[in-house]
Amino acid sequence: MNEYRSHNQKAWDARVVEGQRHTRTVSLKELSAPLKAVDPEGWLGGTVRDLNVLCLAAGGGLQSALYAKAGGKVTVVDLSEEMLKLDEEVAQKHGLKVEPVLASMDDLSALNEGFYDLVIQPVSTCYVPDIARVYREVARVMKPAGIYISQHKQPINLQTSDQPGADGYSLTQPYHRKDPLPPAPDGLMHREAGTMEYIHPWESLIGELCRAGFALEDLSEPKLEDPKAPVGSAGHRYYYAPPYVKLKARLWKTPSAGSSIIIT
Repeated sequence: MNEYRSHNQKAWDARVVEGQRHTRTVSLKELSAPLKAVDPEGWLGGTVRDLNVLCLAAGGGLQSALYAKAGGKVTVVDLSEEMLKLDEEVAQKHGLKVEPVLASMDDLSALNEGFYDLVIQPVSTCYVPDIARVYREVARVMKPAGIYISQHKQPINLQTSDQPGADGYSLTQPYHRKDPLPPAPDGLMHREAGTMEYIHPWESLIGELCRAGFALEDLSEPKLEDPKAPVGSAGHRYYYAPPYVKLKARLWKTPSAGSSIIIT
């Protein structure tokens, strides 16, 4: 296994055991209105019923449960066995059907080609050095005209200092840094302590998406900033360095004979 995969697998297993951030499972309130919880933009057209849904790098008993509750036929892929255990526990608890697959987001060879109508990926591409490989793997397992909704840490979020100095927050990391970021200390809201993370420039985030065969249809930047928050807090920092971006893309390859466009 590659170093970044092995490192991040162990890191996320440990985060689950320790009950760290981003390992919480779904709530009853969220399950009562699953699409409202996952699709505030309305990008899914109001339903995912009977669609083949891949929750990519999305273990933890949250995303998979919501899409299964909404009627999707859900596969959840994650590198962490502990995260996938949470998906299995939640599915059993709420009578949901979810197929867990232990795999890295940049190697989906365990999945069938051209199978998924919808791929959902929460913030996670920061844990691999080559985002182009992720996009190519997603394109391979999707049906033509399928929808890919992904979230990514913005480059400036990972470039910027944790705390402001006399002149505010500063850029401390180069934009085109190829090697992993320095280890993150505990307590940061924009980093996950113990993990190995990489900066992806906009050319990679958007350009490689297009080169993999996707057409970008929409983009949103969730607004988590709070200019009145205490200086140095997450809300204050996000006012200057936005945390992440959410992309909606469609696989534009012409459908083969006999196939159908499921999502319109």
